[in-house]
Amino acid sequence: MNGVVSSKMTLIMMKTKLLLTAMLVVAGTLAAQQKQFTLDDLLGGGDSYWKLQPENRYTQWWGNTAIETTPDEVKELISGKTLFTVEQLNTWAGEKVASSGHRLSFPYAGASLVLTNNGRKRYLLDFQKQQTAWSQVIPEGAQNEDWNGQSRHLAYTLKGNLYVQTADGQTLQVSQDGSQDDSENIVYGQSVHRNEFGIEKGTFWSPDGQQLAFYRMDQSMVPSYPQVDITSRISTAYTDHYPMAGETSHQVRVGIFSVLTRQTVWLDLFGDPEDYHTNLSWSPDGKTLYVFELNRAQNEMRLFAFDTATGKRAATPLIEESHSKYVEPMHGLTFLPWDSSKAIMQSKRDGWNHLYLVELNVSVYPELHAAEGGGEVRDHCRVKLLTPGQYEVQQFVGFNEKTRSLLYLCNDGDPRRSLLFSQSLKNGRRQLLVPEDGVHSATLSTDGTQAIDRYSSPSVPRSICVLNTSSGKSQTVLTAADPWQEQGYNIPEITSGTIKAADGETTLYYRMVKPVGFDPSKKYPTVVYVYGGPHAHNVDARWHWGLRGWEAYMAQQGYLLFILDNRGSEWRGLAFEQATYRHLGDVEMQDQMEGIRYLKSLPYVDADRIGVHGWSFGGFMTTNLMCSYPETFKVGVAGGPVIDWKYYEVMYGERYMSTPQKNPDGYAGSSLLGKAANLKGRLQIIFGYNDPTCVPQHTLSFLRACIDAKTQPDLFTYPGAGHNMRGTEQIHLHERITRYFNDYLK
Repeated sequence: MNGVVSSKMTLIMMKTKLLLTAMLVVAGTLAAQQKQFTLDDLLGGGDSYWKLQPENRYTQWWGNTAIETTPDEVKELISGKTLFTVEQLNTWAGEKVASSGHRLSFPYAGASLVLTNNGRKRYLLDFQKQQTAWSQVIPEGAQNEDWNGQSRHLAYTLKGNLYVQTADGQTLQVSQDGSQDDSENIVYGQSVHRNEFGIEKGTFWSPDGQQLAFYRMDQSMVPSYPQVDITSRISTAYTDHYPMAGETSHQVRVGIFSVLTRQTVWLDLFGDPEDYHTNLSWSPDGKTLYVFELNRAQNEMRLFAFDTATGKRAATPLIEESHSKYVEPMHGLTFLPWDSSKAIMQSKRDGWNHLYLVELNVSVYPELHAAEGGGEVRDHCRVKLLTPGQYEVQQFVGFNEKTRSLLYLCNDGDPRRSLLFSQSLKNGRRQLLVPEDGVHSATLSTDGTQAIDRYSSPSVPRSICVLNTSSGKSQTVLTAADPWQEQGYNIPEITSGTIKAADGETTLYYRMVKPVGFDPSKKYPTVVYVYGGPHAHNVDARWHWGLRGWEAYMAQQGYLLFILDNRGSEWRGLAFEQATYRHLGDVEMQDQMEGIRYLKSLPYVDADRIGVHGWSFGGFMTTNLMCSYPETFKVGVAGGPVIDWKYYEVMYGERYMSTPQKNPDGYAGSSLLGKAANLKGRLQIIFGYNDPTCVPQHTLSFLRACIDAKTQPDLFTYPGAGHNMRGTEQIHLHERITRYFNDYLK
């Protein structure tokens, strides 16, 4: 009897073993059948990139009607009713004026006019009357075009000079002394101060479109950095005006041109000629221009009002802010639509970027007092904090004119999020308008009573809804499926978590991407991707925790990826950002090494195979980590790196490092030239041969230092490329980066 039982048990065990084996084979087969990503699938320059992006709707507002544009037509977003097709537009115009609905806009809330241009003419077409309402020839060679919908005047530049073309076709030359050669010594109507302080352009129309404020930049005194163009039969040289830290900078003036009088007045700007003038804001009546003035040391900021008829500056500033480290004005005033004497201002005086109500006509005694953010403030008019709290307002979206409330995006509760709030200016009541997770963006209807909300979370690729900004009620128009799952790709596990910074107190956020087919009993090579600098972050609560496509590709190659936002990065408050002041790289590396400590505590991380990669500031961090912790990092790929901050530009460099003359120890300590002898692992530096941002002097100086120190970095360059690789070059670049890690780390 026992023998029979034993035989049956043996048979059952054999069958069970065979079943388990079969299940494993099936599972392995299914895994093998899942698609594998290519770089073309994951990077913007790839042929198949858009096929793997979440479904989208391209939206905008026509007054208070939400519009969807497609390549072929324009329709109402909610009802789906077609307003017109692109083919119809071309028929009404009598020529091809539009190639896609995505290139159209609706400048007037109360009129059925659509704006388009075909590169030769600008058109306003009436899609209800089905005819051309107005057109304007675009001047040949025009650059920096700035069209005003109210007056229909066009500001533009040719070479270094500024022009205005009126709505009826008259050409007015605003400036005469702009450079006409390639020297660009004097330029008008262009962005100045190397696009710092929120500056993105160089012309600013008054609300009625009859006055034009503009920048004049004289950079003839700025040293020219030599570049080489290899595209000609014999290479030619050209120069970039590049003011390096501690060296002579350019000089900027602000003028106001009147289309009606054909005259220009210049603002009475006082102070040092190298001071910064930013965030130009017109009063609603066009009689006053407000300018934020910042000294070159960037530690004193003043807001002044200027008479636009005379250019005369008010005797006293409206607002003064100072800080022992730096002040960084990034936004102009935004006036209340229902009260032209009040405006919204953004400031970090409280230690976090917040919104303030400025009552310009209410004078107060200008008492100097300490600010919560560590600086000092002297207000000459009434200024009221509207959004108190330890969080950052990431974007002021606008106003709901009906309820007289503000709308803004902020990261209250979790710095990885971006949530839309409404806040009453009557009683201060605040209302969350969207789900309390993820990353949101919003555009408002003309009166602000509605918003198109675009939303993504770690598990939601994209969602679009139209919401009521009073009640928060919404109508969803799109919830996109996950295209990676739908198309059967092998997706790595992506998580986000926290560790403590090197100070033992500050919370830092990370993203971890585990290898495809992760087995916790194995040990994996690990690549740390790093940026680490100001005005950027890598980890947020959008789809896949903000995953970069290359990270998914590397996870497929068998790597674990780790991305940590250290102190010095954005959206964490002023103290978090300013922790790196005057010694860039030190605190950032300390925090990244806390990330390494965490990684080494994980049983599946191979501590002998840790690499690092980053670009720009991340290239600086990569090179720094490779040379400062040579026993930790085996392989690194540094892209477009800063090597010595004295070679970097005045505006950015001096904000965070002061000048080499005033901070010699800080510059010496942050320079990587003296660390070249410490290099032990494999380091590849990649840069654009014509980089105008981190000029080639950085990389070439480091190579010279390595030669002198007898260390052996590797080098690759992209001739003709700037600071970043575009299009198909992205694919080539990331193939090269991947190959380097496969060769030396895997």
